[in-house]
Amino acid sequence: MKVTTVGTGYVGLVTGACLAEMGNHVLCLDVDAAKIARLEMGEIPIHEPGLLEVVRRNVAAGRLQFTTDVDRAVHHGTMMFLAVGTPPGEDGSADLQYVLAAARAIGARMTDYKVIVDKSTVPVGTADRVRTAIAEELARRGVELAFAVVSNPEFLKEGAAVEDFMRPDRIIIGSDDEQATLLMRAIYAPFTRNHDRLLVMDVRSAEFSKYAANAMLATRISFMNELALLAEQLGADIELVRRGIGSDPRIGYQFLYAGAGYGGSCFPKDVKALVRAAGDAGIPLRVLAAVEAANERQKLLMVDKIVARFGADLSGRHLALWGLAFKPDTDDMREAPSLVIVRELLRRGATVAAYDPVATEEAARVLGNLPGLSFASRADEVLEGADALVLVTEWKEFRTPDFECIKSSLKQPVVFDGRNVWEPALMKTLGIEHHGIGRGTVAG
Repeated sequence: MKVTTVGTGYVGLVTGACLAEMGNHVLCLDVDAAKIARLEMGEIPIHEPGLLEVVRRNVAAGRLQFTTDVDRAVHHGTMMFLAVGTPPGEDGSADLQYVLAAARAIGARMTDYKVIVDKSTVPVGTADRVRTAIAEELARRGVELAFAVVSNPEFLKEGAAVEDFMRPDRIIIGSDDEQATLLMRAIYAPFTRNHDRLLVMDVRSAEFSKYAANAMLATRISFMNELALLAEQLGADIELVRRGIGSDPRIGYQFLYAGAGYGGSCFPKDVKALVRAAGDAGIPLRVLAAVEAANERQKLLMVDKIVARFGADLSGRHLALWGLAFKPDTDDMREAPSLVIVRELLRRGATVAAYDPVATEEAARVLGNLPGLSFASRADEVLEGADALVLVTEWKEFRTPDFECIKSSLKQPVVFDGRNVWEPALMKTLGIEHHGIGRGTVAG
């Protein structure tokens, strides 16, 4: 099948590459000429495990191509996957300018039947606006052509996006067009061979499903973070509590880890957009408003713990920081808790030496040339002479580090564990002062 993806970010590039892997002929369109040039040279603009190999393999096979030529892209695909950004506006609502611009570009150029697939995370009712935009362009041209607009929200986890696409737990299709539904079933058939995971529903319910899923996951995270704060006051261990409630099959273990707050391109943006949409509809979502507020507070929790240990004025203090990306296995710095932590530590007078396995370059770009901030290429390089170590992102290489090196490199063996990676009992036996989240403080 001939497929065009509009946008070559996380969603568009993963979608295009994985569809090509199953034999489709995919053309990826992006207006960013530099990004397309990198892709044509065999590079990818993001860190996503396994993606580079899939891209290179399908480029070599002739099934995956890249272009900035809008005419070529529209004429190529019967299936047009829209995977452009929907950044939050000042009021928190999703900005649809790129989605609607893509729709108008398709309507201005299409010459045969198209299925326009909303892959971006978009508010309920976006498919109607896309349909109207295309129809207006066709009317302006004086052309009558059949087309369909369907919703196909993505459920990809950064750091596991290729695996999620190739082995989905569900595929949601929002469609009211029989031919479009058949084509969508056909394109996803290779991904559901062992059992049918495809759910067909009306378009608005499909659009809503994506926001509802992310809001639910964000709620679980903030709920556990709030419980962690209470656990510290009551002398309970939130990790043991997590195991206790997670063993209930009605609850499960996923997204129950207390930590330094959530970030990324999805949860913060989607929670804000859903809260805004609910307000516009006259149905305030009070739980989600609390989820958002709790997360913003949580991002400062590590700083609060550092201040409690060293004092409000951190002048003269030097801190080592492990982990900058919002989560492991990605270089995505969008809404990362590390941004809030670093800026606040610097504001209080501290200096910070930071390390991340893959996100250092992106972090340096986002944070800029801040006085007192430095980066290193190895984890042990940031430790020397630091007053304490702050762990923000739970990369695998941080799980069992050389603790003797940590002790000997730091001025004093103090760690602030923002992801509860290290067991307090072990830290005590090693003589390391451990400050976790919801687990109390263990003196070394």
